[in-house]
Amino acid sequence: AGPAIPGPSSPTQAAAAPAAAPPSRDAVVAQSPRVLIETPNVVGSLRLVGTRLDDIRLAKYRETVDPASPAITLLSPQTAPNPYFAELGWVTAAKDMPVPDDTTPWQADRATLTPTTPVTLRWDNGKGLGFERRIAVDSEFLFTITDRVVNAGREPVALQPYGRVQRVGTPQTQGFYILHEGPIGVFNGVLEEPSYDDLKKKKIEKATTGGWIGITDKYWLVALIPDQKAEKTARFLHAAAGDKDAYQADYLTAAITLAPGASAETVNRIFAGAKEVRLLDRYEDELGVKNFDKAVDFGWFYWLTKPIFHVLDFFYRLLGNFGLAILLLTLCVKAAFFPLAIKSYRAMSKMKLLAPEMEKLKAKHGDDRQAMSQAMMELYKKAGANPLAGCLPIVLQIPVFFSLYKVLFVTIEMRHAPFYGWIRDLSALDPSNVFTLFGLIPFDPTVLPLVGPILHLGAWPLIMGATMFVQQKLNPAPPDPVQAKVFMMMPFIFTFMLSSFPAGLVIYWAWNNLLSVAQQWVIMRQTAAAAAAKPAT
Repeated sequence: AGPAIPGPSSPTQAAAAPAAAPPSRDAVVAQSPRVLIETPNVVGSLRLVGTRLDDIRLAKYRETVDPASPAITLLSPQTAPNPYFAELGWVTAAKDMPVPDDTTPWQADRATLTPTTPVTLRWDNGKGLGFERRIAVDSEFLFTITDRVVNAGREPVALQPYGRVQRVGTPQTQGFYILHEGPIGVFNGVLEEPSYDDLKKKKIEKATTGGWIGITDKYWLVALIPDQKAEKTARFLHAAAGDKDAYQADYLTAAITLAPGASAETVNRIFAGAKEVRLLDRYEDELGVKNFDKAVDFGWFYWLTKPIFHVLDFFYRLLGNFGLAILLLTLCVKAAFFPLAIKSYRAMSKMKLLAPEMEKLKAKHGDDRQAMSQAMMELYKKAGANPLAGCLPIVLQIPVFFSLYKVLFVTIEMRHAPFYGWIRDLSALDPSNVFTLFGLIPFDPTVLPLVGPILHLGAWPLIMGATMFVQQKLNPAPPDPVQAKVFMMMPFIFTFMLSSFPAGLVIYWAWNNLLSVAQQWVIMRQTAAAAAAKPAT
């Protein structure tokens, strides 16, 4: 067996259980010498012992919509609550050749790391190897680490660079099947998304060239981006760390042999920040990191979901509000499907005209379903009617609806994006509730047993239900009485169903219904005008 990467169960990594309460995160950070990190988006520090990236806060992102709420904490030290960190290093098969580890005291040439002032660290192992590490950070979330090793000894030395992201404790996830949270990576161009539970069953190990590996949350990502041309082995693994579970994503690069007097240099990167789509796209293009944008879970409809995001983002930059961008997108979709809407309305009108003939067929054939079906098909063919034509516009808009839902649910650009009035976050539920008289009654009915989950009904879902009801009233009623009753129930069903959806999606649906009402009015006028102009026979 070759040299091993430090793992989540390594004795040097496991924090001893203290007798007293564990120290706070800030207290742990203050215990070790550090280089401060100051950028427009990232604040925190780099631990000099081991050069571990374990103190990162995201300056522009807050825990709640309140701008005074704490900044998002992404990475924390090993002995703090909820440890989460990233590091790069070397391993070697030579037992008498020390390499830097998590106890190595590096010497830094400056006290603060900024986008304009990189930091250089040095350490000598006392046996001929000199290590130099230059760390740079951009104004976003990307750290570039350039390692240089010089062999001043008399014997060749083989070293293997590695990188790892370790997280202790299973984080609280959204639990939605349409969203992946946990280990993630791209190996040989293929996206891998094992769950935390998957790693408890077995580790995952693959040989790859290029790619990236890390751990993702809904909005945040910590990822290792190694040299894209180097061959490496990438792994996801799990181990027990005291009374918690520990998870690790790592890679081990093929060995580099340093002859006496020779040196070697490697460049690797660590992304630690928000999954902003335009930023991930830029890193993918500039660094040649394939499928880096798939850190955002656009899902099976990637080919549609991502373009819809870019359209929304364009409209947002044009209008300055994502809610208005959703309204404009809906208008564009409605315009695109307008010809189909005309055909749909005409088809439903023909079906309505056939209602008397349908009653005659029922009286004639009674319970003979086969004869009834055959007679109905002949009637449809003769009249040029299609009972499914009215469903076509709805069916074609389902992928658009689902893709918009994904965009609202998974993209950080929608997080805490306000609309107007009481909607301060389009990605969250409408906070108003008719069951509290919109805040006049000071209690939360959603905590009641059994019925609580259905007792959140905001103003926008009610508006959506009302617009859906008006739209159905304008449509020709289905000839089948049972079908007509089912259709009449749909506005009430959808009102409660969409009350648990993000406000942005409910606003989309309500606006879509209003546009449908306008479309129906235009089509009805056109149909009436065409009928009036048609000469009598």
